[in-house]
Amino acid sequence: MKTIQELGEKKVIEIILKCLEHMPNMPIPFGDDASAVEVGDGKLAVIKTDMLVGETDVPSGMSLRQASRKAVVMNISDLAAKGVRPIAALSSIGLPRSFTDEDIKQIGLGLNEGAREYDTYIIGGDTNEASDLIISCSLLGLCEKYTFMRRSGAKPGDIVAVTGYFGKTASGLKILLEGLSIPEKVRRPLIEAVLMPKARLKEGLALAKTGAITASIDSSDGLAWSLHELKEASGVGFSIRDVPVAPEVVEFAEENDLDPLELSLYGGEEYELILTVKPKLWETAKKAVGDLGTSLTRIGVVTSEKSIYLRIDEKTKPIERRGWEHFKMRTR
Repeated sequence: MKTIQELGEKKVIEIILKCLEHMPNMPIPFGDDASAVEVGDGKLAVIKTDMLVGETDVPSGMSLRQASRKAVVMNISDLAAKGVRPIAALSSIGLPRSFTDEDIKQIGLGLNEGAREYDTYIIGGDTNEASDLIISCSLLGLCEKYTFMRRSGAKPGDIVAVTGYFGKTASGLKILLEGLSIPEKVRRPLIEAVLMPKARLKEGLALAKTGAITASIDSSDGLAWSLHELKEASGVGFSIRDVPVAPEVVEFAEENDLDPLELSLYGGEEYELILTVKPKLWETAKKAVGDLGTSLTRIGVVTSEKSIYLRIDEKTKPIERRGWEHFKMRTR
């Protein structure tokens, strides 16, 4: 027998799934970022749930209001990666009995802030006593079945693309947890990436309408880990030629003798979209995102070889399956 710490989150999920009887004709199989049921007229009711726990998900320096907002945003991000607009949310909260009325108020304000920021509402939930802060959010969305962007579907020759820069959250966490020094003009955006994350909902909705996307995931578990998830779901590989490292991350890494690529590949919680795009519709997808003031950056190509390599300056090295995994990691 193995402990949960030895198993890790991925294996824990596998064990549970083996115990479940599968619903007949599931429109979205287990293993994607959200679940769904058909509701007629070619539409899906899409359901997503995710949990924030104080010890693992709330770093030093994050307020209760920011933490509860984050609990909503990380759910929104998964719906964004599926191209699904949230309609409403539920939130179940576990509270230590030492919390005060002001603490509860800040949690409530953060939940509302996260929901309204993405034009949805918290419509109910539950509370209970817990030894640590727990905020579990469940979102409901609706979409056309054909617009749902799955993890599976990437084909050799497709373009691999992302919606933004990487490394900010990993750098910000190091500043918060290790007290690393950096000029304030660089420190501010790195810390903000941790405390006030943003979901790419508008971008996900726009991309879903183009029909250009063959596979999609968000980068909440890190760029490298998420690429491996897409690889396994689609049965393909990736040749990555560019990792968009945020300029602030480059400066932070130089100041503290760190590797900016390491921070950008193996961090997490950046909530960018990682996508594979049909080559013939690349310009269409790029324009859909560009019209929102966001850039869609080509970082590589899908290959038939089931491995992931980073190719820079004619040198090739494997991108390891490393990133955030619950039970094996101690803190964000």
